[in-house]
Amino acid sequence: MAEPAGLLELRARVSYPGFTLDVDERVELTGVTGLFGPSGSGKSTLLRIVAGLESGDGGAVRFRDETWQDTERGAFVPAHRRPVGYVFQDARLFTHLTVAGNLEYAARRGDGPARIELDEVVEVLDVGRLMDRQPASLSGGERQRVAIARTLLCRPALVLLDEPLAALDAARKREILPYLEALPGRFGIPAIFVSHAAGEMARLADRILLLENGRITASGSAQRILSREDLDLSALPFEPVTLLEVVVQNHLPELGLTRLALDGQQLTVPAIDGVRPGARVRLSIRADDVVLATSEPANLSVRNVLRGVVREQCDIPDSAFATMSVDVGGIRLKARLTRHAVAELGLVPGMPVFALLKTATFDRGP
Repeated sequence: MAEPAGLLELRARVSYPGFTLDVDERVELTGVTGLFGPSGSGKSTLLRIVAGLESGDGGAVRFRDETWQDTERGAFVPAHRRPVGYVFQDARLFTHLTVAGNLEYAARRGDGPARIELDEVVEVLDVGRLMDRQPASLSGGERQRVAIARTLLCRPALVLLDEPLAALDAARKREILPYLEALPGRFGIPAIFVSHAAGEMARLADRILLLENGRITASGSAQRILSREDLDLSALPFEPVTLLEVVVQNHLPELGLTRLALDGQQLTVPAIDGVRPGARVRLSIRADDVVLATSEPANLSVRNVLRGVVREQCDIPDSAFATMSVDVGGIRLKARLTRHAVAELGLVPGMPVFALLKTATFDRGP
């Protein structure tokens, strides 16, 4: 299915004591667009305005060729008439119905533009074995999968995901992430995904809007925003993340590993199931999980050693640390080191180095 897309035009202003949300943005929604920023920056409020759950102090919302809100013209399409699917932090399932009842209810009422069938949703979200269960008997991850399935069966033109992983523990997050990854490509519906977790953005988002103190301060590819290449490293409380686009070489099932190729160099990561050799996948790695060496290391337990060239040093204000950018096959790999280590190693732009990455530190993206 072709990549989902649609132009969203959004002008919104909301004022509360001590806080103002003021956004004027035009963005082409393709695949998953991340709305990212610290808690309290206005992410959920902005999503509710898109959904029609609140109007704010005024503004306009247009998606593709439809106007959902235009305060100047007195136009406001209520939430139930917008072709929008909304997934909340809590699943909000009908507790008096079984899983099958919840899904069948949505399928009967779904009149949106998307062509989505019940059997396909059940298969993709893997909820077939849950159909006779009551919502109260489901785990948190299972409830969210059912909630997403129900949302899709409304056949929306746009899916809004309001921190759907926030209420889940680490194990349940790992359980549900592969299902979220599959949605845009499988169903042809663009999505806006809200989170304040850099790891979730690295895994799911293609493009990111950065929201700080009620304003969009940056937008661009997930790689650029999460690597913080053009941002003040002290502005947000998350460490830089590098996204690596790699090719699957082969699987080593007896070792539980997968070999990957990155611009002529090789990586070994925990087994990536269900992906054939030759397929492209995206990995993310945190700056704190990268170690630099000025000579090729030997006799180490670390399996992944990449050759690169230092490109830039960015000192982190009011701390002992600096973030180094290392060019590895055209990718700017981020490494967080103490400034003392930078000086002792003599790291300067143009210097060849070796980047060490532990196998266990990778997180897979779509």
